[in-house]
Amino acid sequence: MNVLLNIVKRELASYFSTPLAYVFIVIFLTLIGSFTFYLGNFFVRGQADLNSFFAFHPWVYILLIPAVTMRLWAEERKSGTIELLMTLPLTTTQSVIGKFFAAWIFIFIALILTFPIWITVNYLGQPDNGVILAGYVGSLFMSGAYLSIGSCISAITKNQVIAFVVAATVCFIFTMTGVDIVLNFFKVWAPEFLVSTISSMSFLTHFESITKGVIEIRDFLFYLSVIVFWLFLNVVVVEFKKFN
Repeated sequence: MNVLLNIVKRELASYFSTPLAYVFIVIFLTLIGSFTFYLGNFFVRGQADLNSFFAFHPWVYILLIPAVTMRLWAEERKSGTIELLMTLPLTTTQSVIGKFFAAWIFIFIALILTFPIWITVNYLGQPDNGVILAGYVGSLFMSGAYLSIGSCISAITKNQVIAFVVAATVCFIFTMTGVDIVLNFFKVWAPEFLVSTISSMSFLTHFESITKGVIEIRDFLFYLSVIVFWLFLNVVVVEFKKFN
């Protein structure tokens, strides 16, 4: 556990030792704030809720989270420090989990900094804070799923740009499978069970359910399953790269 905590501290410190962390947080807060109050018609709707706030989280994550994860392993491989990392008294699994949790904590910090929006909606009305809290938790779990994908893809290549583009594309696919235009395409020719399966694989479908206040364990289990699966692949890729 001490080894894992040391990795988390090292990685988290590396974020804030460069402008990347601050740039990410500023862009994240600016985009979320702008989308919520302007594109989401927050004041026009006249409702005391944060539906317009959470509605844009998946789409913002698609671009910004790959920007965070693209350096996790690609930079280590490009600079050659991955060889040094592998010689330390820790396992590949510990390295992968440590890097992942550091990135997840970083996203958690960015989410916490959106609290003025929560305060604003409470000042203007009487929202259901239980639903809002569920939305935050759901967003955190969804961001973890995006992070696990980005981390795994970052381990495949030394090029951070490629890692970003591929991760963003995969995350986009996992999100779009829950959009009506995609599901309608499959409904024309595919059997119902296949359409349901495709819909159930979408991050968007599970997140929308949580933000509506429908709290089901299966939604959180879905995100946990995605995280575990991609982190397992991450470990496999890093182990494979050690011998190539």
